[in-house]
Amino acid sequence: MDPFDAGAGSILKQPKAVWATAGASVVAFMGIGLVDPILPSIAQGLNASASQVSLLFTSYFLITALAMLVTGFVSSRIGGRKTLLLGLAFVVVFAGLAGTSGTVGQLVGYRAGWGLGNALFVSTALAVIVGAAAGGSAAAILLYESALGLGMACGPLLGALLGDASWRYPFFGTAFLMAVGFLCITAFLKEQPRPARRTSLLDPVRALGHGGLASAAVSAFFYNYTFFTVLAFTPFVLDMTPYKSGAVFFAWGVLLAVFSVIVAPRMQKRFGSLKVLGGSLVLLAADVLVLGYGDHTTAVVCTILSGAFIGVNNTVYTELALGVSDAPRPVASAGYNFVRWFAAAAAPYLAPKIEEWTDIHIPFVVAAVTALAGAAVVAVRRRALTREAVELEPRHATEDGVSAFAN
Repeated sequence: MDPFDAGAGSILKQPKAVWATAGASVVAFMGIGLVDPILPSIAQGLNASASQVSLLFTSYFLITALAMLVTGFVSSRIGGRKTLLLGLAFVVVFAGLAGTSGTVGQLVGYRAGWGLGNALFVSTALAVIVGAAAGGSAAAILLYESALGLGMACGPLLGALLGDASWRYPFFGTAFLMAVGFLCITAFLKEQPRPARRTSLLDPVRALGHGGLASAAVSAFFYNYTFFTVLAFTPFVLDMTPYKSGAVFFAWGVLLAVFSVIVAPRMQKRFGSLKVLGGSLVLLAADVLVLGYGDHTTAVVCTILSGAFIGVNNTVYTELALGVSDAPRPVASAGYNFVRWFAAAAAPYLAPKIEEWTDIHIPFVVAAVTALAGAAVVAVRRRALTREAVELEPRHATEDGVSAFAN
């Protein structure tokens, strides 16, 4: 069935509750790349170094990683609707406070609170969308993945448009949009059925005892270091105005969305998940190496092109993490994300430090090496990762409503 068909299961014919949650999801994912175009402006406005400002990503994703042990515990006890609203409330409060920051330390702290809210929201949103959707889960999953891609693309654009006047405005803008999302979900979304079994805090850690899931998590850890070197460090290298930087990362996000939703599944069907993932990681390594040593125009082109490889990788890693073990998929996803988000926290801090210790090229050399390390794990642990690639058809998410990328 074509999910864009005008029938009952169409992506375009969904209840208001689905659209409200999907709309809030777009804004939630916008928050990941929102600060990209304004990182140099924040550094200038708060008299901070690149490594200090990059802690905005580190605090955000460190809390996100730790929150993976909490989100399932919370949602299985208070329900999906209340978890969504709790997450949105955190984002509204801390995004608004971020805009009032007088020091980089305050801003970093507020981003940590924002990260907790975002983790609570995005880890629950797909389950709620699938549960409330009309005509089955296929259209709902595609709608969620489209929201993810749109948010990743539009975050830098919003940051540029509002940040050109002041670096504070993107934070206030996000708080306002999430407040609108809070009101829409309050008005249109009814409470969803709770899981039959409550999730404990240690269930995701126990799930990592499975060799295949652990292998996927370790490989994704190395990959995420590369991903967030591009996302958090490249804006300092490009050294462009917020508008120009926002345009670059908007194009990057568009490629990420297209390759994640459209291209990756077709490549998986033709070549198999592991071959696609290994090849994409190698190409990403080559891309970031050229980015680091090329001239300014080359750096811009390679930054945009990396979105294609990142989109493919995100989709395939989702398939592996959710299908390789016997653990319930929400639990497997939480354990997988608990490991990989630590790299997203480390890269934004370490890349500027490595530049300070060496030169501007070496952070990209390290990022290329970590991408190759991710590919090496896939190659060496191929047997442990084969179950998903052989037995399961490629999919963007599952009937359990958990997206490995979103979490």
